[in-house]
Amino acid sequence: MTTPDDSDFEHPSITLLNELIRRPSITPDDAGCQEILAKRLTHLGFECESMPFGDVENLWARRGSVGPVLCFAGHTDVVPPGSENEWQSDPFEPVVRDGNIFGRGSADMKSGLAAMIVALERFIDSHADHNGSLAMLITSDEEGRARDGTLKVIETLQARGEHIDWCVLGEPSSQNTLGDIVRVGRRGSLSGMLTVRGVQGHVAYPHLADNPIGRFAPVLSELNAIEWDQGNEHFPPTSFQVVDIRAGVGAPNVTPAELSARFNFRYSTVWDHEKLKEKVHSIFDAHDIDYELNWHLSGEPFLTGAGKLTEAVTQAVSEQTDKSPELSTGGGTSDGRFISPAGTDVVELGPVNESIHKVNEHVRIDDVVKLTTMYQRIAELLLT
Repeated sequence: MTTPDDSDFEHPSITLLNELIRRPSITPDDAGCQEILAKRLTHLGFECESMPFGDVENLWARRGSVGPVLCFAGHTDVVPPGSENEWQSDPFEPVVRDGNIFGRGSADMKSGLAAMIVALERFIDSHADHNGSLAMLITSDEEGRARDGTLKVIETLQARGEHIDWCVLGEPSSQNTLGDIVRVGRRGSLSGMLTVRGVQGHVAYPHLADNPIGRFAPVLSELNAIEWDQGNEHFPPTSFQVVDIRAGVGAPNVTPAELSARFNFRYSTVWDHEKLKEKVHSIFDAHDIDYELNWHLSGEPFLTGAGKLTEAVTQAVSEQTDKSPELSTGGGTSDGRFISPAGTDVVELGPVNESIHKVNEHVRIDDVVKLTTMYQRIAELLLT
């Protein structure tokens, strides 16, 4: 691991990152971050368009009118800091310790945004007449409901015939060292919200009641026992996980009238959400159970295969780290799930994710500097 030199502390990406951290942009509040970024982009010749939906601020910026379109994307919103007493410093005042910048959003993902802006400034300074078009898509809704952010922007762009060919998301994809992992896809996420109805009664007279816990138990056992698939070349096996079960009336001698549960599938391209739902309903319907099951789809799985984007990203990372990144589909969901269905190749390349969403979130200063160079190199490889 390298130690930042004095020039790293004065690097323009670090200066911009510090400015963004000072904005307490707890989702969905942008807290003026996009205004800062739009001014920089406008100076570079981007046409900046504010796209607010509901209480969410979004920014679409584009430089050029022809294809191919290379888009850098990310979010300005952050999760709440939690108890500030557990932080070693003010979560919204950047502090340098041991070669790291501490602050909420430092890794997820204001460092990515800062690196993107400076990378674009340096790229355009050297290649003002680049091929194709550059774009940035920035939302303040990634950490929240994710319904009025990137999803709505992509729908708007599609409606007016704008297409993104390649997209680089600045999500913190790295695991141990910068660039060791690049996300080239994500599993789908499908949640089920279950209600099982019964009849409340005395535990001593079960024949006069109908215990929904007993009704659900064999169904849950069957769901847990199923091997949903074995995955494939790019994805691990589909996972079924129960995240919440509630029943009971608070008395030890009363069986409840109702049970509620929530479960989630993280699934590969072996399935789509409609087939998964059909399979689950067939299992419930085979049992004697009075139930209601509602669904929420966070996103279908997506995969960016071998091509110009993955080649450019791999080369850019290798030049800075002397190692080829692992191309992975692991982790949770990201806004890539809204961008990929529009026919866009999507990858995620960002800093180490070990401290994201935690107290004392931080990012290495030299990683932000290197990430800036990686983003600049990706633009060079694709648009010159």
